[in-house]
Amino acid sequence: MLPLGGLRLLSAWRYMRGMLLFTHPSMLRHEPPGGHAEHPGRLQAVLDALESVTLERRVSPHAEKEAIARVHPYGYINALEPAFAETADARVRLDPDTYISSGSREAIYRAAGACVAAVDAVMNDEDDMAFCAVRPPGHHAEPLAPMGFCIFNNVAIGALHALEAHGLNRVAIVDFDVHHGNGTQTVAESESRLMFASTHQAPLYPGTGARNETGIGGNVVNAPLPAGAGSVEWRAAMESRVLPALDAFAPELILVSAGFDAHKADPLAQMELETDDFAWAGQRLKELALRHCKGKLVSTLEGGYDLAALAGSALAYLEALQRD
Repeated sequence: MLPLGGLRLLSAWRYMRGMLLFTHPSMLRHEPPGGHAEHPGRLQAVLDALESVTLERRVSPHAEKEAIARVHPYGYINALEPAFAETADARVRLDPDTYISSGSREAIYRAAGACVAAVDAVMNDEDDMAFCAVRPPGHHAEPLAPMGFCIFNNVAIGALHALEAHGLNRVAIVDFDVHHGNGTQTVAESESRLMFASTHQAPLYPGTGARNETGIGGNVVNAPLPAGAGSVEWRAAMESRVLPALDAFAPELILVSAGFDAHKADPLAQMELETDDFAWAGQRLKELALRHCKGKLVSTLEGGYDLAALAGSALAYLEALQRD
């Protein structure tokens, strides 16, 4: 018989098992101009919140160009190099919202590498789930263009790596960032082995994600919601559109673009979600992962611009994923 202390330790292990954390200090050295919404403090707030959680921490590797090129052609990848070189003297503006600095190249390659390594770890049964605490985010990056703070589309790179390197036939990407993941949808629209499902505010940047954007044979599912939509409306959209479509697709792996900017405190949008809503999403997605893909689920950080709301929501989401 275990002593009482042993029972407590066993209970804590059961509650917190099954999650790898991929990140790297270089992601704090990607520095847009002062006052920019997507700043290093975002990632630091998440990492600080996760200090209270028992996770196996792993160093995000540098992504190989071969993996990136499944989403972004070599011409695009190579065209970034002169811009990276220019950052030795000053920040470079890639689009109206997207900047790179002297520390950005490593951060960008390691953010993509985190998703690739997380997919490898989960598919090789090193653990059930993984969370990529990365920046810059990725879901707005189009195959041929940076956009909306994003340079490489991290989650799409991870998804195509799962298809090609691990031989999967059905990979689902769920995106609950308040902004539509236009870049990820672009990739899914030409790949029938992917499913992309998104909840997001509309109208809002980037202006995509209408319900009638349905991809190949319905492999794209959009659930746009108006400004002011809160827990009731968002959960109803998940229950009526996203989760049933995910269930019908029966994925072999679920990837999540985990943006927390639909929280009511976020300054860049006008939805009214509570922290508990992200915990609810984690629980529901875990149920589907257990049903279809032996619990295999990889999440990657996207948006979230109020530091307290971001940190609290990310923690609630991950704790829900880990909870028995």
